[in-house]
Amino acid sequence: MGFLDKLKGGIKKTREAVTGQLDHVLSGFRKVDEELLSELEDAMIMADLGVDTAMKAVEGLKIAAKNENIKNKEELMAALKSNLLSMLKENNGLNLNTKPAIILVIGVNGVGKTTTIGKIASKLTKEHKKVILAAGDTFRAAASEQLDIWAKRTGVDIIRANEGSDPAAVVYDAIAAAKARGSDVILCDTAGRLHNKQNLMNELSKIDRVIERELGSSSRETLLVLDATTGQNALSQAKEFNKAAKITGLVLTKLDGTAKGGIVLAVSTALNVPVKFIGVGEGADDLLEFKPADFVDALFGTVSD
Repeated sequence: MGFLDKLKGGIKKTREAVTGQLDHVLSGFRKVDEELLSELEDAMIMADLGVDTAMKAVEGLKIAAKNENIKNKEELMAALKSNLLSMLKENNGLNLNTKPAIILVIGVNGVGKTTTIGKIASKLTKEHKKVILAAGDTFRAAASEQLDIWAKRTGVDIIRANEGSDPAAVVYDAIAAAKARGSDVILCDTAGRLHNKQNLMNELSKIDRVIERELGSSSRETLLVLDATTGQNALSQAKEFNKAAKITGLVLTKLDGTAKGGIVLAVSTALNVPVKFIGVGEGADDLLEFKPADFVDALFGTVSD
C-alpha cells in the first residue's frame, strides 16, 4: 500500500466527521455571510479542529470572500483548505545533523510513546543510522521490557537500569555509551508523566539539564506523543507539556481508530509546533512522516495517487 493510500485509509473516520459537518452547513449555500461563517465555525469545532483553528479559518474566509468574490461552495472549500494549510508549520523532518543527535520522547501513559520510539528506531536503521535506545521510563518495568523487544527487533543497542532508578541517570549513561560507540542517534523514552503532576514535570526538567550539559551543541528533538482518540484532552496535555519542555515536534498516534483526528490541526496551531509523524496503524511502517498538504487534501477527500 502506498503512502497516500495509507494516509487516506488512516484518517477515514476523521475525514467523514469533518466533511459530514461541513457538507451539512454548505448544503444550502447561497452566499458567504455572517450566518454561514458562524455555522462553519461551529461545524469545525464540532469536528475537533479546535476553537482557535476554527476562528482563524473563519477570519481567513472573510478576507477571501471579500478579495476573491467567492460565488459557490467549491470556491469556499478551496479557500478553507488554503487557510487550514497555512496554519500548519512545515515538517522539515528530524533534526539529526550532529553525531550523536538526541531525540527525547515525552507523553502520558497509554499514548503509544514506547511503540512510537520503536517505530522511529526502525525507520532510522533503514536509513543506515546507528541508534541507541535509552529506557528512561524506569517506573514501569513493562515499558523497559517493551523497549527491549523493539531493540532486538530493530537490531539496535539499548541502555536499561533497574526499576525505580533515576531516569536522568539512564539518559546520562546512554549519552556516554553513544559517544563511546559512535552512535548516530540517541532515542530516549521517559515516564508516562501526568501533565498535572509537578514533581514529574520537575523530573523532566532534570533530564533536560543533563542533555544540555552533556550534548549542549548537538542536534536535539523533543517529541510529544499524543493519542488522537482523546480529542480535546490531547490539546490540554500539549499545552501543559509545552510549559515544561521545549517541544520541537508532535506525534499523533491512533488516527486510524478515531473520528477526532482534526485535533492534529488544533494542537499544531495552538503550539505553533510542526507535526513530525502520525500513526495510522500497528505496523512499523504505519508511522508516517507528516506532510501538511497531503493531510489537508486527505482530510477533505481530494488527495489522489
